[in-house]
Formats: sequence, structure tokens, C-alpha cells
Amino acid sequence: MSNFWQELKDSKKTFFVLAPMYDVTDAAFRQMFVKYGRPDVFFTEFVSADGLASEAGCEKLKRELYFEENEHPIVAQIFGSNPETIKTAVKLIKELGFDGVDINMGCPDRAVEKQGAGSALIKNPKRAQEIILAAKEAARSTNSGQGDMPVSVKTRLGYNKIDLDWIKNILETKPSALTVHLRTRKEMSKEDAHWEEAKLLGELGREYDVPIICNGDVTSVEQGIELAKKYKIDGIMIGRGAFGKPWLFGGSAVRNATSSEPEVVFRTVEPDLPTRLKIMLKHSRLFEKLYLLGPTNDQLFHGHTKNFAVMRKHFKAYVTGFKGALALRAKLMETQNADEVEKIITNFLNSR
Repeated sequence: MSNFWQELKDSKKTFFVLAPMYDVTDAAFRQMFVKYGRPDVFFTEFVSADGLASEAGCEKLKRELYFEENEHPIVAQIFGSNPETIKTAVKLIKELGFDGVDINMGCPDRAVEKQGAGSALIKNPKRAQEIILAAKEAARSTNSGQGDMPVSVKTRLGYNKIDLDWIKNILETKPSALTVHLRTRKEMSKEDAHWEEAKLLGELGREYDVPIICNGDVTSVEQGIELAKKYKIDGIMIGRGAFGKPWLFGGSAVRNATSSEPEVVFRTVEPDLPTRLKIMLKHSRLFEKLYLLGPTNDQLFHGHTKNFAVMRKHFKAYVTGFKGALALRAKLMETQNADEVEKIITNFLNSR
């Protein structure tokens, strides 16, 4: 198994990662990006390592770890505070054919923190190191001809304040990559991301020879490339900025003739409104096929379903910024299946 993170770093080009987001970054969401403009790396939704290590929880949680071959490289993200269950989860993830595993050390959810996981690990750096080392041990290849599965970490700048010693604590374990959400746990997502700290993070990454990815308030590839160049970091992770925009990474390189020194820059190709709504419908149909009761769900997930209401956050993101968006969105929020979505979209487009 190759360390694709190092390969991306060695390419000297800014690489892009679609952020892991609970009840968002499922297979239906990712497949829209495969079709309309893929990032360099996909992540799954985060999954409990304790759950994966239990016989009762493992079968159900495999639903969150489902992926298709066209999604490589893809990383499974897990959370937990027990090195032993982390080991068990990593071994399973390796067996499932993932390209890497990522350990969440930044989630601010209270239920996650109560387990000593997520952001709680920022206050327990010794345990954080134990967890990373346990994951690396489990990811080690037993075949001398194969490399170890890469183990990466995603965290925040600190808990109540910016704490670069915390970042160094992680880097000392030599993860395959480190993603830093440029806010503290205390700030949640209420404050602007601290991009002024990215330069120091890049320097630390070079000191420890670990690829550094930064996350926070990035809404376009163009912006991400500019920030990565400015602060000399390796990659950019985009989360909320990708909502309702599966074409986000699907642009092209064009020459910027307005520059005093013409350079090649990236331009995202934005679809027109009818195309955008048809993409949303395709997303709805795939979600329904995978996660609502039916033969596909039964075969893949043995009846472990999701509620169609999960699509509402996507409707909110797809349907914005145009005349009639508010009324259209209100109707979509009441839908229970993709047929209802199609009827509403058709009526809206025919009335324009």
C-alpha cells in the first residue's frame, strides 16, 4: 500500500480534500463529486472505533464505511479514546480496502467529548499520542512487499486557545498527514478561521516532514490555491464550502491574461440553474436508492436505513441565490422521496 499523502506532497501542487462531515459525506454525496468534479482525496463520515470494535455495532456502522471503487483514494475517519478499540477499528478498515485511516481529534460534539474522544483529546496529549501509535501499529503491513496503511489526524488549533505545543505533540508521532481546522474548540465555527497561523503550521510540517492540510472558511479551489501558496502548506480541506456544489473541484486551468506576468489559474465551472437542480435530483435519487428501504439497501446494509430528511441540508445548499429560491426550498423541505423532489423541480422550471 502506497503512502498517497506523501505522493501528493511530492507533487508540489496544492491538493484538495473533501472534509468528513457527519450525516453529509455519505456515499451518495461523494458520488456526486465523482461525477461532477472530484477532489484529490475523499473522506467518509466519522465512525466510532468503539462501535466498530463491538459485534453489535460493527454491522450497522459498515453502512458509513461503504464506498465504491471510483472513490480512491478514500480515507475512513474514526474517533475514540481507547487505543485497543482503535487498533481493532483500524484493522477492519484495512481489510475493507481503504487507502488510509484518519483519527478525529477535533470534533466538539458533547457526546463525543464525554467519551474522551474528539476535541477532548486536545486536553489529553499523552492519550492522543498513544492512540496514534496504536493506529500505526494496527496499520502496519504484515507483507514485506507492501507499505503500511497511512494514518492521518484531523484536529483543531487548541481547546480554549491556540496551542502550537498540541500540534507538535501530534507531529512527534509522525502521522502520514495532519489536517488542522484553524479554530479552537471554544470557537466552534463562530469565529473566522485563523489563517495567520497557517504559515507556522507549514513550517512545523516541514520540520517534522509531515504534509499539512488546513481547513476553515475556504469556499473555492481558487481561494484554496491562493492560501496554500501564501502560507506554504501542502493541501486544503473544504467542508461547508462544498455543500450543494459537487462541481466545486471540477474546473479547469486557464491563463490569467490580466496579470502582469500571465499565469495559469484554476476556474470552477458553475452550472446553470436547471442543471444545478437536476444534479440535486440525481443526488436525491441516489440517496433514496442507497439509504431508504429497498433491494439495494437490503443487499448492501441489511435494512439499516437513513431518513430522507438528511437531504434537507443539501436542499438548503443547492437551492439558494436565485429568484424563487426561498419558496422552492420550503416545498423541498417537506418531501419524503425523490419522486416528490422531481415533481417540485419540474413545476418550478416549467413556471419560469
